Amino acid sequence: MSEKTIAIGSDHAGFVLKEKLSQELERRGWSVIDAGTNGPQSVDYPDYGRAVAEMIADRRADKGVLVCGSGIGISIAANRNPAVRAALCHDNLSARLARQHNDANVLVLGARLIGEETALDCLHAFLATDFEGGRHQKRVDKLGAAR
Repeated sequence: MSEKTIAIGSDHAGFVLKEKLSQELERRGWSVIDAGTNGPQSVDYPDYGRAVAEMIADRRADKGVLVCGSGIGISIAANRNPAVRAALCHDNLSARLARQHNDANVLVLGARLIGEETALDCLHAFLATDFEGGRHQKRVDKLGAAR
């Protein structure tokens, strides 16, 4: 896996935004693995949340992006995988804090709740921000701990 490999997926409600985000990622030099969906026909968001989560867990990608109508359902699906820390973000600050404090490895966006420019701003912040570690590390370790 390249250090600049990212998995991306969406349901039907997030398809158009997923395509725009994919183009932006490629423009910025990322290798994009598209987990689908491939059109606006109705599909089940858990399938795409799971697919991206498995790519993170299998180390085929080191980061991910997921999009559904609200972002809620697909983030729940992705976070069922203990290797994933999917964060539903609504603005630049939430995307930055998800990386800085939670070491989020999957950015989740709600296509019906934010516009394209805000989504791109979230994406840029998510990719440009490093995990701070330090006091946050023990908390992140607890997120991945066996139940």
